[in-house]
Amino acid sequence: MSAQKLKDFLDRHNIKYVTISHSFAYTAQEIAASAHVAGKELAKTVMVKIDDKMAMAVLPAAFKISFDLMKKAAGAANVELANEQEFKDMFPESELGAMPPFGNLYGMEVFVDEILSQDEEIAFNAGSHTELIKLAYRDFERLVKPKAAKFSAR
Repeated sequence: MSAQKLKDFLDRHNIKYVTISHSFAYTAQEIAASAHVAGKELAKTVMVKIDDKMAMAVLPAAFKISFDLMKKAAGAANVELANEQEFKDMFPESELGAMPPFGNLYGMEVFVDEILSQDEEIAFNAGSHTELIKLAYRDFERLVKPKAAKFSAR
């Protein structure tokens, strides 16, 4: 999903959001610093395979997935990181590693770490390594309907 398509989607649903342009940054910590966004509000999207089915895990930038907690949250026997070759063609309009956390638009389940639900707003990549979208967490939740669970740690 390109940034423009994401903005069009948000506009069609009457969602208020802010676009933040920043210098090229690849890691979530670099993005938070470059865009002057609090690390706890910056959500990163991690592609995982849950019992061999692709899914999105959305968690705070400074956190890492606990695969044991993710298995429990998903009720799965196996959870592993997806390799870039496995998902690069799924998001042709997004730069690799910069896809927004709207897996529901691609027919995949989205898990969000419950710690993000405590934030009033979240920011996330808008399909590129130079642009973020920031919006109210409740709007993200309403549009994506993610499964909230504890699955990450610092």
